[in-house]
Amino acid sequence: MTKKWKVSSRVFVSLLAIALVVGMAFMAIAEDSVTTIKLGAINPLADITGAQMSKAMQLAVDEINAAGGVLGRPLELIVIDSEFDPAKGAAAIEKLATVDNVDVFIGGMASGVHMGEIPILKKYEKVTVWAGSAMHLCEEALEGCDWYFHLHPWDYQQGASYVEGWADIVNKFPEVQINNAFWAYEEGAFGSGSFAGSVALHTNWNNSGESFKSAALGGGDYSAVLQHAKAANPDIFVWIGYAADALPIMEQSTEIGFNPPLFVGSPPGWPADFGQSPLAENVIAYGMWAPSIKNISEVSNHFWNAYIEKFDEEPATYFCPLGYTNVYVVAEAIARAGTLEKEALILALEETAYDSPLGEILTFTPSNVIKHQGFQGQKILQWQNGEQQVIWPFDYTTADIVYPFTGN
Repeated sequence: MTKKWKVSSRVFVSLLAIALVVGMAFMAIAEDSVTTIKLGAINPLADITGAQMSKAMQLAVDEINAAGGVLGRPLELIVIDSEFDPAKGAAAIEKLATVDNVDVFIGGMASGVHMGEIPILKKYEKVTVWAGSAMHLCEEALEGCDWYFHLHPWDYQQGASYVEGWADIVNKFPEVQINNAFWAYEEGAFGSGSFAGSVALHTNWNNSGESFKSAALGGGDYSAVLQHAKAANPDIFVWIGYAADALPIMEQSTEIGFNPPLFVGSPPGWPADFGQSPLAENVIAYGMWAPSIKNISEVSNHFWNAYIEKFDEEPATYFCPLGYTNVYVVAEAIARAGTLEKEALILALEETAYDSPLGEILTFTPSNVIKHQGFQGQKILQWQNGEQQVIWPFDYTTADIVYPFTGN
């Protein structure tokens, strides 16, 4: 009797153990089925570019999750503020990789910040689909990193598109004449790198330039550089800085009566209310997108309306649709791959052909250094009656150029 009971007890304990193991396995499967797919972004949240890019990323995440997520799992967006600080950007990558255990890195802007982030990205080698950063030195630091995909054009690609654009504009509108150029550029890596690259490409212009300290980084007095620009009497004046510089530069230019025939700003984003200022009229901008593209692109029109409905503000910077694109490109690639396994995801990203709200189909092709480069150039825009219009490329034109700039 006792022996039988002992045998039965052993059988019972064994069955119980098996049941617990099986039960834990089912619980793990059930838990995994609802585990989020984590996207980690590092954006400068105090700047309109980073703030709106983060919002647009969340809009894309919400749309995708409302449609059922990816592979039956919801997306989760984790954003850390870089504060335009390379050390903080690097620390954010470390945290996202080790504490948050993100599946893919996205987002980002400012080349100087990215230079600090790249060594940590290379340490973990997670699939990265990076939205911003244009300086070619960043690209050179990423040579051989086939897990890295880049959306924003590099500085030399931007410069090449401007050379082509101005040549096309001058050819179509003979009254536009450009011989002498003056460049005012923020003294950091973004501005100085863009200036050097631009001068190297615009060999048909007589180029001169001078740096300034951006208002985004504690500056804001442009009087010296603007006086020197006025004395140079350029056919085209280009400033390279951040959104915080836009209105002060226009105000200080007006104060000294500086009205070059072509007044061009080249920040990654503009203040949301810049177009409402009379100082904006006929100012030319370099960018990847303008709100007027919604009139010729259904995808852009959807993005525009959905963003306004969700956040009760208008997109004011091309980093906004770029951030939206960033999330959708990753989500669609994960769906194609059917897994988060690294090599499969890289192959799926290489098959990208995304109809973006920037008005172009995004694909990845090799650039000078990296294997996976997205957009190849920028557009030339102009504020007309409070709205940005595309004046080049002519395939995307929403208005002809107004020339010359007369100031206010």
